[in-house]
Amino acid sequence: MNLIKRYLPILQWAPRYDRDQATSDLVAAVIVTVMLIPQSLAYALLAGLPAHVGLYASILPLVIYAVFGTSRTLSVGPVAVASLMTAAALAPIAEAGTAAYVAGAVLLAVMSGLMLTLMGVLRLGFLANFLSHPVISGFITASGIVIAASQFKHIFGIQASGHNLVEIAESLLTSLATTNFYTLAIGLGALIFLVAARKHLKPLLMRLGVKPRLADILTKTAPILSVLVTTLVAWYFQLDQKGVRLVGEVPSGLPEFTMPPMDTGLWSQLAVSALLISIVGFVESVSVGQTLAAKRRQRIDPDQELIGLGTANLGSGFSGGMPVTGGFSRSVVNFDAGAETPAAGAYTAVGIALATLFLTPAIAWLPQATLAATIIVAVSTLIDLPALSRTWRYSRTDFGAMLATILLTLVHSVEAGIIAGVALSIGLFLYRTSRPHSAVVGRVPGTEHFRNVLRHDVQLCPKVTFLRVDESLYFANARFLEETVMDLVTREPELRDLVLVCPAVNLIDASALESLEAINERLNDAGVRLHLSEVKGPVMDRLRGTEFLAHLGGQVFLSTFDAWTTLTNHRQPVAQTA
Repeated sequence: MNLIKRYLPILQWAPRYDRDQATSDLVAAVIVTVMLIPQSLAYALLAGLPAHVGLYASILPLVIYAVFGTSRTLSVGPVAVASLMTAAALAPIAEAGTAAYVAGAVLLAVMSGLMLTLMGVLRLGFLANFLSHPVISGFITASGIVIAASQFKHIFGIQASGHNLVEIAESLLTSLATTNFYTLAIGLGALIFLVAARKHLKPLLMRLGVKPRLADILTKTAPILSVLVTTLVAWYFQLDQKGVRLVGEVPSGLPEFTMPPMDTGLWSQLAVSALLISIVGFVESVSVGQTLAAKRRQRIDPDQELIGLGTANLGSGFSGGMPVTGGFSRSVVNFDAGAETPAAGAYTAVGIALATLFLTPAIAWLPQATLAATIIVAVSTLIDLPALSRTWRYSRTDFGAMLATILLTLVHSVEAGIIAGVALSIGLFLYRTSRPHSAVVGRVPGTEHFRNVLRHDVQLCPKVTFLRVDESLYFANARFLEETVMDLVTREPELRDLVLVCPAVNLIDASALESLEAINERLNDAGVRLHLSEVKGPVMDRLRGTEFLAHLGGQVFLSTFDAWTTLTNHRQPVAQTA
């Protein structure tokens, strides 16, 4: 039964679901539905897809996530970064908005769903840790800039294209002369309203007596007001006849079962893009889910989240939608609105379904410029340029990885940016751990503590050296340890005992074991005994099954102080001032 509950988290909360929770979830669902309708339309536009694809991606995935997801408040659906990556992946395959293009989006959702679900079953959630925070921050910042830039063609009502900032900027500048001023009025008006609402609406509502929580929620639903007003304006003045691009006819009704194309060549062509969309979406979802769960002293299971997001994407693909993941702004609104369980997402899906049944005639009159303004304001929260200076001050190597990710995303493509980010994250990890910090340590007088001789006043013994290793030992740093030890022995001719102090060593792999055996043999030839101290239990368990301990020239001590008292017995320690 526990195994079933692990794969079906709904069984953990549904049996205790009560009226109060249902009320809270319904209220949150109404608010998120109002927010999600324009977002779904906008992100479909960003991905180059018909508007109804965004709506379809906001129905079945929410229901499925409520069954398989572990976050109580994560709101799943189309998001800006995944939409941009979808557009970049599909651009070489077909023209935006065509049937082949839509089929490609469906296939991306299905492939992403299969990958995420398989990763969840294999418990590979740890793979997300290979993306460092500076790299993810840089990628999201650069993506936000590219997304915002790509929407100005809709604000100006001009034809422009490009998949990086350079191409987009060049295309915009050459097309500015064809600006449609009716579109510009709609787009700028919506943009100014949304920016003003974000900065000033909440304080205004609070001055009018609205409680802070409600004022915050109302502020976040401001886009729906811009949608209503501009839709009415476009309908009343028949702005489509004046060159203003509208969303156009949206199919009415619920999504139908859709099969992805079975072209193996297309599957292989989209495989890398689907994997990148999956990884980035998972990292974003888990980050949001963990942040919100911590506020209520709850927890999420990253491996089960893979299954939750994977099945949600499968649901999106088979219902004619696009790749989905957990959205930051929607999830925060869902949390602030008081959602108690994932049922709030299912109720939101009902609201979106009702919109596809009854609101599509009105949606047809919605100006694309309004959706573009919605996207620009939404992604502005993703752009964090001050993070560059913060990272520079703390870590130059992390700054280099972050800057490279940003530049490649801006001037080449989102795929190049994220691939470079992953490669740099792994490369930096290997570089740092391949040259682990180590220090010769001595005894702090009158205590059982040992500290770096270069930082503290400590006692030393000329014939015994204590070398603390501050990293697990594995293939990448095994040779470095050999060189460090032999260099130390060369510099200390009186040395008779060398103690490797191992409190930070959590792993010794086969390569490192061979290096330890080589170090022990060379030290024996030099008349020096090798000892170990503070070896952790799991590491010691593995060493006991080897011949290394049998051939060890010295001993394994429980503590460094035990090694000190044993090896320096009858020897006069000398004091050193660092």
